[in-house]
Amino acid sequence: MPGPTKRKKYHQGITTEKKKYRTKRRKRDIDQIILQDLVPERKEQLENQVLDLDLPGGGQFYCVHCARHFIDKHSLDEHFRGKLHKRRVKDTEQIPYTIEESVKAAGQGSYLPPPIKRTKKEIDSMDDN
Repeated sequence: MPGPTKRKKYHQGITTEKKKYRTKRRKRDIDQIILQDLVPERKEQLENQVLDLDLPGGGQFYCVHCARHFIDKHSLDEHFRGKLHKRRVKDTEQIPYTIEESVKAAGQGSYLPPPIKRTKKEIDSMDDN
């Protein structure tokens, strides 16, 4: 007579749902970086921080676009050449949506599309027709 069999574990848990709630390594959102950190005074302050031994690299090597500290200059330079940094820089160049725009896009209020800019030549050719 065979002994008890071990139950197989097919479903270890849905990891995508678990990762959504983890905040240990959470980075700042793009909107927060654009509106708060990329202001010229704040950006200069973040790039030239005072020595803080609690931060990696003493807080001297910081990427403003990604909101990350690095341990040395070499690591920071490697990060600047990476795909994730380049993608983050491209994302921060866009103008963030305002609350009013999001409300109008949701169907509340009146949405007016931006006016089409035409040159004087185009306007004159339209008048001739």
